[in-house]
Amino acid sequence: MDKIQITQPSITQLEIDYVNDAVTNGWGAKCYDYIYKFQDAFSNYIGSDYCLATSSCTGAIHLGLMALGIKEGDEVIVPESTWIASVEPVMYIGAKPVFVDVLKDTWCIDPKKIEEAITPKTKAIIVVHLYGNVCEMDEIMGIAKRHDLKVLEDSAEGLGSEYRGKKCGAIGDCGVFSFHGTKTMTTGEGGMLVTNNKEIYEKVSVLNDHGRNPKDPENKTFWMRDYGYKYKMANINAALGLAQISRMDELVEKKRLIFNWYKEELSGNEGIQLNEEQEYAFNSYWMPTIVFLKPLNINRELLFSKFQSENIDSRPFFLPLSSLPMFDSVKENKISYQIGYNGINLPSHHALKKSEIAAICDVLRKFILTN
Repeated sequence: MDKIQITQPSITQLEIDYVNDAVTNGWGAKCYDYIYKFQDAFSNYIGSDYCLATSSCTGAIHLGLMALGIKEGDEVIVPESTWIASVEPVMYIGAKPVFVDVLKDTWCIDPKKIEEAITPKTKAIIVVHLYGNVCEMDEIMGIAKRHDLKVLEDSAEGLGSEYRGKKCGAIGDCGVFSFHGTKTMTTGEGGMLVTNNKEIYEKVSVLNDHGRNPKDPENKTFWMRDYGYKYKMANINAALGLAQISRMDELVEKKRLIFNWYKEELSGNEGIQLNEEQEYAFNSYWMPTIVFLKPLNINRELLFSKFQSENIDSRPFFLPLSSLPMFDSVKENKISYQIGYNGINLPSHHALKKSEIAAICDVLRKFILTN
């Protein structure tokens, strides 16, 4: 059997045609054409007034935090369970990430823990729609309003997910997305910052162009008042993104179908928790995930080895960030520590067949029975 990959993009002739056109014609006066088209199309899909395409989601977070006014010494509340890219930009600035625990059903940041962690130094909250699961945005935005905090919505894994009919990423002060090759849609590598706040958009636009501000009265060619950054997306990448965003409904529909195949196959298996979809949410199920609950006591490394021997790719749940050597551990974040060492991600790319998912689940069931 050919190896079952955990992720890979869905590429059609449309993507190939757009990229070929960008490579052939997207230079000189046309060097931004696909970037502008992609930003407009993404804005329409998400429902945000402003979009800025970037070279990575990490870069988008960095720009967003700076535009929100985060400075050295500030505290930013972040979920314990997420990929390191969610918090690295906090450290670029010299601010302090404050890790709080997640909810045991959605694996997303716990609003009650947010409120408990607020200090006079707290300036912002980063929420993460983990694996497509959806955060409790009404409660979080209420907390932010009461304490005069900014909210950055990390939707790197939540593209296509919705909270009470609103697309994730379009609810906070700004939102960010990832188009890495593993994600539901891809630009090869890249990201997007979205906001409904014109001031935030203008700030990130200046920061992303080496600090050059076209509105500055002293503006001249190659002149800037202050330094900035360059997290720009290339026109070629944007061409791929434009084709992909036009197919988003199709791509999300297939992700949901794949998840439901897993759910059907694994129904009735006690001691297993799959991604959940709350009544107020629409889950895009970027990554089907299983958390093994205490009764099973699964040796995860042995399971990974078994999958590998069967030519099946898999990967672990994100480790709790405070368990990494650059941070002080926060062991009281018990849910994050429990799921971080007892969760796995299963293959979810768009070309998966139902028969392949049945084979994956068969290996999993047999492993549980014999271990």
